[in-house]
Amino acid sequence: MNVKDLKPAIVFEIFDEITKVPRPSKKEGKIREYLLDFAKKHNLGVRTDEVGNVVMTKAATPGYENAPVVIMQGHMDMVCESNDKSFDFENNPITTIVDGEWVRADGTTLGADNGIGMAAAMAALIDDSYEHGPLEALMTVDEETGMTGANNLGEGMINGNILLNLDSEDDAEIFIGCAGGVDTTATFNYNRSFAPKDFLYFRVAVEKGLGGHSGGDIHLGRANANKLIARFLFNLMSEHEVSVSEFDGGNLRNAIPRAAHAVFGVHTSNKEKVRTMLNHFIAEVEAEYAGVEPTLEITMESVDTPDFTIDSATSRNLILALYAAPHGVISMSRDLEGLVETSTNLAAVKMLPDNKILITTSQRSSVESRKWDIARRVEAVFDLAGAEVTHGDGYPGWTPDMKSPIMAIARDAYEELYGIKPAIKAIHAGLECGLFLTKYPHLDMVSFGPTLQNVHSPGERMFIPAVERFYEQLKLILTKVAKS
Repeated sequence: MNVKDLKPAIVFEIFDEITKVPRPSKKEGKIREYLLDFAKKHNLGVRTDEVGNVVMTKAATPGYENAPVVIMQGHMDMVCESNDKSFDFENNPITTIVDGEWVRADGTTLGADNGIGMAAAMAALIDDSYEHGPLEALMTVDEETGMTGANNLGEGMINGNILLNLDSEDDAEIFIGCAGGVDTTATFNYNRSFAPKDFLYFRVAVEKGLGGHSGGDIHLGRANANKLIARFLFNLMSEHEVSVSEFDGGNLRNAIPRAAHAVFGVHTSNKEKVRTMLNHFIAEVEAEYAGVEPTLEITMESVDTPDFTIDSATSRNLILALYAAPHGVISMSRDLEGLVETSTNLAAVKMLPDNKILITTSQRSSVESRKWDIARRVEAVFDLAGAEVTHGDGYPGWTPDMKSPIMAIARDAYEELYGIKPAIKAIHAGLECGLFLTKYPHLDMVSFGPTLQNVHSPGERMFIPAVERFYEQLKLILTKVAKS
């Protein structure tokens, strides 16, 4: 069965089209053209702003012209992660697979985050099977790597007082708050050294970790590949002289790194000791992550002597800082049971031209002061190690409002349809809602969506039955608002 043959057909046909359009963050030109063509094809109003956000509009069902304007909101870009490093996300479509009751991709991220939100909003614009007031569908750019679209939303792009964010990942749950976040980067400047000739060199790699969303999955305790490589090298450095030539791991700030590798050398006399230490390390990691990381692999192979190594002082400081830097859950909320309050993700380590090493981290918290506290703790670690540290502008959180009228409508719609009262929650992941409030403080907002698992990783999948529930809930909310 193909994705486009699934029900509700009007949603899955659009979702199938979206998966065929490349849409990496900051490179949304192709998906933007698709949206503009869709609006033209279906006689929808459309407008764009300077950063590339798109709003499509639909007039009210006759008789509901004076109903409140409702904004349906999603984002165009997707996280690009693949098991095949040669996969070209800028030009290749996503290959989808229907696997029982789930949709997944063939070795890449699926892009249901947030392709399914876009598809539902677009379907609601052209679906004549229900009654609604005036509708706007806002699709933003670059949500995954900077929230550029939400942060720079053009004046007059949206006109409603109610916003439905369609970027959540749990059926039967309605979100009314989210964490704020800030990125912190550290840059090491190093000198090239001649690789010692009496050393043997190895490539140690951590691969096939589950990874996942650095907000939604951070509490699951999955392995951080960067931390594991740093831990092994730290252990090795504690007993032997180590020459580090290369360190690379992770990619995006909001994805838990599932793969990393390093190239290093030790004196020829320590060859067998290194392999013994690795075997002990593998046994430790397997025991620690039993039941959590079923596919994780740690391997080591001999390699040729590299052309150069990182100078000994910088390589030592790099490993010490990566090993010491915090990662994972820092604290839990005291207001909402089970909600992560503050966390940090040691996201990526990249060697750049001009003898630089860039470390990217991402901090989140529902408490503004604690967001900056953990960011500054990360800063302190890398500052002590001699790196140059900078912080991004960050984005605000979204404070829950238990008296929200649209929250009550969304809750009642789900209960009316399925006889289940949905959970009202806040989410540790970042949503664009907080940024919208800075420009439009009058907005009444909720976030909801179908069940997605393992987003931001090649294991991403979407539960098919939940998509229909999600879409029916969306339509009933729009009808209830029109009739309220």
